[in-house]
Amino acid sequence: MQQRLTPGTVGLLVLPPLLWAGNAVVGRVMAGSVPPMTLNFLRWAIAFVLLLPFAAQLLKPGSSLWPHWRRFLLLGLLGVGCYNALQYLALTTSTPLNVTLVGASMPAWMLAIGAMFFGQRITMRQVTGAALSITGVLVVLSRGDWDVLLQVRLVPGDIFILLATASWTFYSWLLVRPGDPPEIRGNWTLFLMAQLVFGLGWSGLFAGAEWLSAPQHIEWGWPTILALAYIALGPAILAYRSWGLGVQRVGPNIAGFFSNLSPLFAAVLSAAFLGELPSAYHAVAFLLIVGGIVVSSRKTA
Repeated sequence: MQQRLTPGTVGLLVLPPLLWAGNAVVGRVMAGSVPPMTLNFLRWAIAFVLLLPFAAQLLKPGSSLWPHWRRFLLLGLLGVGCYNALQYLALTTSTPLNVTLVGASMPAWMLAIGAMFFGQRITMRQVTGAALSITGVLVVLSRGDWDVLLQVRLVPGDIFILLATASWTFYSWLLVRPGDPPEIRGNWTLFLMAQLVFGLGWSGLFAGAEWLSAPQHIEWGWPTILALAYIALGPAILAYRSWGLGVQRVGPNIAGFFSNLSPLFAAVLSAAFLGELPSAYHAVAFLLIVGGIVVSSRKTA
């Protein structure tokens, strides 16, 4: 049963956008040092090693994971294999602020996919809020010039992050579907490891295809090592744990609107570490997105 928002749940749902904004900045910095699919694979390989001492029993032949392998194969594909790989790919041609703002279309994706595939009812207030968020996304895609939309000339990064957002939306809805073994659902390390077992295979497959398709290289050094440590510990383990618990408590519809905090965090971090100051159209887009959050989250009298 879904619960009301409490300070603890708000904290769980605010932490992932902060960590993911940092992930976008790091992904932008690493764009020329580590290929995007390889960066995603290395991130999850490190997370797998860190979780292994706490979840090794899950890999045994008789564990409760294997009868449910199809579910975790799909969760691993959407949440581990696709989402961040597409985000890192987007950051090779786009900025962290653009990527997080375009990703702020998630509430609309949550409502639409929830209604079409998971039998969820949506209200006019939610639709209005989602429309405001989508308008903000269009402002980003048009770079503040509506004539650009008529030309339908998006940079590749904008398309990749939209695909990533769709992947994450399906992943979030699947999190609240019943059927997980109680011993896995009740232990976040086991639940994440169950996804990693298969997700690491997906991300390794994508990284292998990346190296086969064209010559690749990795620039090793302390910046790369520190970046990998951050994206494995923060955006991977801590953010996934917090997001999973938050979604289970309040549901994807409400949780989805917290993802709109990422642009604010990304704007601050980008200005501080990359010198990529926001433009006027970013401010307009952010106001529209915040308006969408306020409208959608207000309770009717």
